[in-house]
Amino acid sequence: MFARRLPWWRSSATIQPWQSGHFLPRTRDRCQTLSVKGISTTVGQEQPVSAQQKQVLEDLEMALVRRPTETLFQEQPKTGNPYLEDTLLRSYLKTHLPPKVLEEVHQDLERFGNRLLTKIQPLGWECELNPPVFRQFDAWGQRVDRIDTCSAWRRMKEISAEEGLIAEAYERKYSNWSRLYQAVKLYLFSTSSGGFNCPLAMTDGAAKVIESLGIPGSLKSAFDRLTSRDPKKFWTSGQWMTERRGGSDVANGTETVARRQLDGTFRLYGFKWFTSAADSDMALTLARIADAEGQCPQGSRGLSLFFLRVRDEEGKLNNIQVQRLKDKLGTRQMATAELWLQGARAELISTEGRGVASISNMLNITRIHNVIGAVASMRRMISLSREYARRRVAFGKLLKDHPLHMQTIARMEVQVRGAFLLLMEVARLLGLAETNLASEQDQLLLRLLVPVAKLYTGKQATAVAVEAMESFGGQGYMEDTGVPVILRDTLVLSIWEGTTNILSLDVLRSLAKSQGRVMAVFLSTVQEKLELVSGTAELAPVVQRVRGALGSLAQFLEKAGPEPAVTMELAARDFSYSLARIYTGALLMEHAARPGASSTDTCTALRWCNQELCPVAAESGSGSYRAGAALQDSALVYGDSALVYGGSALGHGDSTLGHGGSRL
Repeated sequence: MFARRLPWWRSSATIQPWQSGHFLPRTRDRCQTLSVKGISTTVGQEQPVSAQQKQVLEDLEMALVRRPTETLFQEQPKTGNPYLEDTLLRSYLKTHLPPKVLEEVHQDLERFGNRLLTKIQPLGWECELNPPVFRQFDAWGQRVDRIDTCSAWRRMKEISAEEGLIAEAYERKYSNWSRLYQAVKLYLFSTSSGGFNCPLAMTDGAAKVIESLGIPGSLKSAFDRLTSRDPKKFWTSGQWMTERRGGSDVANGTETVARRQLDGTFRLYGFKWFTSAADSDMALTLARIADAEGQCPQGSRGLSLFFLRVRDEEGKLNNIQVQRLKDKLGTRQMATAELWLQGARAELISTEGRGVASISNMLNITRIHNVIGAVASMRRMISLSREYARRRVAFGKLLKDHPLHMQTIARMEVQVRGAFLLLMEVARLLGLAETNLASEQDQLLLRLLVPVAKLYTGKQATAVAVEAMESFGGQGYMEDTGVPVILRDTLVLSIWEGTTNILSLDVLRSLAKSQGRVMAVFLSTVQEKLELVSGTAELAPVVQRVRGALGSLAQFLEKAGPEPAVTMELAARDFSYSLARIYTGALLMEHAARPGASSTDTCTALRWCNQELCPVAAESGSGSYRAGAALQDSALVYGDSALVYGGSALGHGDSTLGHGGSRL
């Protein structure tokens, strides 16, 4: 167990800052005159004194240091109700939600914000201080494979049910706005949840898969539990996809075998290398169905999707052995385990060989949850940095009065505002799709924006978290402030649910599968938004910039069409970044052009659009994607050893390296 204290920014107790152990009191002067029992001297000056006098002086100095009335060097940042303090969130809801929905939602979110501040944040820190513990054997040597979680973690599960953090999206009380409302609550909950946002993501994904299958009778009970508001009935779900040979490459990395039983169920045999929230009640997992001869089809077409209970009614594991818990950099509050499936009883829920297709709905949901976590972590870090700047004095004035410091925080604020609007756009589109109100264009746009938003916000969150930590100076590096926890938990967001490169390639697949229709919808949607804001004089300069970026993007696609496939692969990341920056710029301008928009909204749009909006066009012009660029990259990475890896390929690539020398 960790022996860390409640961090100052999450403390609900009335502890004075100097009692927490990381602040030192400031004395009035560097040297002070002390006089006791005939002893007169000055602190800080060497004078010959007896041992008795020295002891008296030391006692006096200690008393002076501990005087509670002294001013401290640093003050802790104090944030309030996260909903009421988030002006962008409130303005977005006011702009988009129907009045009656807004009235109800506003009341609930204000209440929820108070609960987060007073009850949930302290529980989240308890989860960090008391991570799960794996008990493999009991006192008598019997193997039990028990994962013990703290009471705060179990309470988070109850709160998730009470607040309807999954149920809200499936009850659809507010029709197409229900999914967006759920996203807002999860956004507010995320950084206070003690890592419980991760099992909620997988639970939501599992519910979505079951719903997409028509909620078959055998899964009705599971669906009802996943979407329940009753803490005694609520279930969480895992998704056990990662095996030893790969993460995202499930087609070639999945070795788990499913053997058919006489009663129509299956037994699963295999090793799951990375299973998040291993204490969940159920899981969805992929496996290969063995035929009568024990042979299994390979590739993605050999994968099927299965449902299984983790434990039986008596709490015994379903022929599952826990090998160990993962020792992770972050998200330590959550049990992530290696599991052996040794005949785990499971139910086939997809068509045989259609497992990968069946989990596509799950991936969409969990990737959106990843975006929620990224935006939430940025907002939390910036809120703390902003409050700290109001209290911390350096070089004779508050940090907020130092222009360079405020410029740094303002740049982070621009990033989180753009990311927030992109998140809301994705949630809005998903809500339309789930209520059959989405047009074909909406659905295509959603397919494109989910991977774009996930990959881009994951990178944004890491950069903002590191920058925000630096804004606290050395204090941000101290564990018991809680700042390092947010940073560690943020770093995984560019890895979970597909790394940046994996998702960039998924963006290209969306273009190919739609035969270019996705891109046509993207371009036309941005054009429409530009037309809507073109009458706003303050935005005129950036309207032209976005139009120019859109034109550059279209030109790049036209030129890349006849090029080899490797050209688009090399451009995939920059291409995805371009989509994210252009679309987010259009959203920011749209928000700034609405009636009642603030000067902050306009400033944000102007600053966002002054960056390089279409990096793929800029890099293309410099030759980064031309034939032979991949060989240059190998040479840069491996140096002379590239000759070993590249073989003859580098032999005929010398001329390419030659005329690329100016870039190298």
